[in-house]
Amino acid sequence: MKYYIGIDLGGTNIAAGVVDSEFKIIAKASTPTARPRPCAEICRDMAKVALEAVKEAGLDISDIESVGVGSPGTVNSDTGVIEYSNNLDFYNEPVADYIAAELNKPVYVENDANAAAYGEFIAGSAKGAKNAVCITLGTGVGGGIIIDGKIYSGFNFAGAEIGHTVVEVNGVECTCGRKGCFEVYSSATGLIRMTKEAMDADPSSKMHEMMGDHVSGRLAFNAMRAGDESAKKVVDKYIKYLAVGITNTINIFQPEILCIGGGVCNEGDALMVPLREQVKEQVYSKRSSRNTEIVRASLGNEAGIIGAAFLGLQRKGDR
Repeated sequence: MKYYIGIDLGGTNIAAGVVDSEFKIIAKASTPTARPRPCAEICRDMAKVALEAVKEAGLDISDIESVGVGSPGTVNSDTGVIEYSNNLDFYNEPVADYIAAELNKPVYVENDANAAAYGEFIAGSAKGAKNAVCITLGTGVGGGIIIDGKIYSGFNFAGAEIGHTVVEVNGVECTCGRKGCFEVYSSATGLIRMTKEAMDADPSSKMHEMMGDHVSGRLAFNAMRAGDESAKKVVDKYIKYLAVGITNTINIFQPEILCIGGGVCNEGDALMVPLREQVKEQVYSKRSSRNTEIVRASLGNEAGIIGAAFLGLQRKGDR
């Protein structure tokens, strides 16, 4: 059995896991990212957390083949440099070199959405496919693309920004500066914004009494199930835009599998059934004998750790 370390570097927490060659996480450790602070400090903490996970697994660092890191931002996977990450305030930081100096192991770095997509590809809902796309519906809309078994990131390592394709011309302004981005309408943040707008427009909506302490991404779905018409309109609008974005993605890449992750997917059939129906009606290949299968991601928060752990083998073509 061989062992690898996967590190998921987030804006809030650093999580590390020891992953065996059968894609099982056998031990984990975590610590707050405590940003903003210098990259070198954060890298030392990544190395520290990795060693804690190794100890928890009952192993020694000498048992580890390689280390992989998934990070937000534009990551040069050839050099291991995070060229830019607004969430971490990193600019041209040699993360692989920093961590390699601490652990004396080969270190590979990749965008976090790409790492999570690779995790689903090798061990989750996209396993067995040759080409796959994974979309995460969270604070934003993250994307990861696998073509011929390899992570696709474009010539400048900034590819797969599916969330920043436009689904509504001159729509709501996005944080990227464009208007009408997929992310603005199909992220959990977008769902919450549309829910609040509907509540403001309809003081009699059940959503007011059901909201609790705050408006969540679940509220519109829960109120829809309770028969609230305004909530149903929110859900319908949300799924309409999600279907447009996913149809666009399928029309470009035609993957065997497109998997969707993020908390919104916990709505199950209330989301997935109408979504699949709308995409089926819109997709260019609807008359083909073979069409993309739309599924829920299965690895959850573990996808990023598992995908990161195998970045070294992915680059060598061994996986």
